[in-house]
Amino acid sequence: MGEVVDRFWLKNYPPNVPPEIDDRLYRSLVQLLEEAFRQYAQRVAYSCMGTDMTYRELDEKSAAIGAWLQSRGFGKGKRVAIMMPNVLQYPVVLAGVL
Repeated sequence: MGEVVDRFWLKNYPPNVPPEIDDRLYRSLVQLLEEAFRQYAQRVAYSCMGTDMTYRELDEKSAAIGAWLQSRGFGKGKRVAIMMPNVLQYPVVLAGVL
């Protein structure tokens, strides 16, 4: 307990990115994402293999995944497993499942 972890990735954060998020500001991860979709629609959310995806694109694509899941009978309280490589589609599916 209380083990200190070397957070080596922080040195790669841009100066305006805080090392931690105050989780008291959001009721859920969904609320955090929805706010980011609105506030940063034109900004790049993810970059992978030379392709960028804005928050707006992430919102639109994840909403489509969510709608598809609902059309297949997946709703609130259902469990969905995601097993994917670390590619641009992963955050889309993750946000869509939420």
